[in-house]
Amino acid sequence: MNVLFEQIDRVVIAKLNRPSALNALNSETMYELISKLKKYDQSPSVGCIVITGSENVFCAGADIKEMASKNFSQMFEEDYFGYWEVFSKIKTPVIAAVSGYALGGGCELAMMCDIILASETAVFGQPEIKLGVIPGIGGTQRLTSLVGKSKAMELILSGRNIEVEEAEKIGLVSKIFPQTNFLTNVIKYAKDLANYSKTALIASKESINQSLECSLKDGIVFERRIFHSLFNTKDQKEGMNAFLEKRSANFNSMYQLKN
Repeated sequence: MNVLFEQIDRVVIAKLNRPSALNALNSETMYELISKLKKYDQSPSVGCIVITGSENVFCAGADIKEMASKNFSQMFEEDYFGYWEVFSKIKTPVIAAVSGYALGGGCELAMMCDIILASETAVFGQPEIKLGVIPGIGGTQRLTSLVGKSKAMELILSGRNIEVEEAEKIGLVSKIFPQTNFLTNVIKYAKDLANYSKTALIASKESINQSLECSLKDGIVFERRIFHSLFNTKDQKEGMNAFLEKRSANFNSMYQLKN
């Protein structure tokens, strides 16, 4: 298996498992990861997904051995990397837990996630320019959106790697954890998210992503309508009643309308 899956409470951990290839993303790994995550995404028992690799390598990139001999027609007709768009449509919050190297496709995979949590050893980069190509899984688009045009240009045109401190400084990394007990701390973080209303988590994610696609005026209207719609859910009543009653809320009613 190229990806190992484990569910702990409401958190699913998907661990890339190609140590001999430094967790490189070949087509088999892509389909295995995405097809399984699609199923978890539909489960009311899953509130958060964590993508991770090994302690030393999150993912070294796309599998060059698989690509090297292909020509334009093959890449175009296969729509190579096109299936990654399915990953970007996952509604459940997805955390990238990055320890060690996240290069090329590995960096792009991390950027496709909603939050990047990194260990002190994490290293990021888009070195495709050194292979005579450009990023192909959204790197030029997502990196620019995250860190701005000038920094994205500098990183992609130079192909240089950056340490985790710089990655956090420029807004690529959300939070840095110590290497010791890194994944344990990430899972704890993910559990905290997963215990909130899944409906509200999905709505939050959708609203934030919408902000990247529309004007501020249209985005505010979109947000307000989603906000209104949540008042027809049991989780809204549970959350607000729990606040008024000074107790912890118990969210477990994904997609259920109030009676």
